[in-house]
Amino acid sequence: MRHHDDPATAPSVDLERYLGTWYEIARLPMRHEPPDYRDITATYSLQDDGKVRVANRAINGDGERQESIGEATPVRGSHNSKLEVSFLPDGLRWIPFTRGDYWILRVDPDYRVALVGSPDRKYLWLLAREPRIDSATRLGFLATAQAQGFELDELIDTPQSGTTTNP
Repeated sequence: MRHHDDPATAPSVDLERYLGTWYEIARLPMRHEPPDYRDITATYSLQDDGKVRVANRAINGDGERQESIGEATPVRGSHNSKLEVSFLPDGLRWIPFTRGDYWILRVDPDYRVALVGSPDRKYLWLLAREPRIDSATRLGFLATAQAQGFELDELIDTPQSGTTTNP
């Protein structure tokens, strides 16, 4: 099924409530997150300049901690449901086409589960505040992704040991 329209995002996102640590429950494959990565978390915090600091942490296939620090900027007029994220060093973030689209497609009213994707439907993450979610919630959020044209055949369930990768 080909979709020519952008996926719909959450009508608005309360950035203050979205901040904090999220566990990755599942994702579509991507080159900067190999399939053997586990215990993946993303921690968002507000910076003094109003942008959001992004700290992604994981354990790689050799059991070593990995960390990538980036910065997210809300897209004007999106009510914080669309962010542009860059993981380049500060001095290079001005270069065009180095930002990734991070669109919050759905977040539950309690900000406990979120579905994030990219407008080209190549990237998708199911995130939660806990290392595991119940299957009904998981299926409901993934059904939202499918209804928006995301192909889930290669979805990777992220192993979570339940211990945080935060220092």
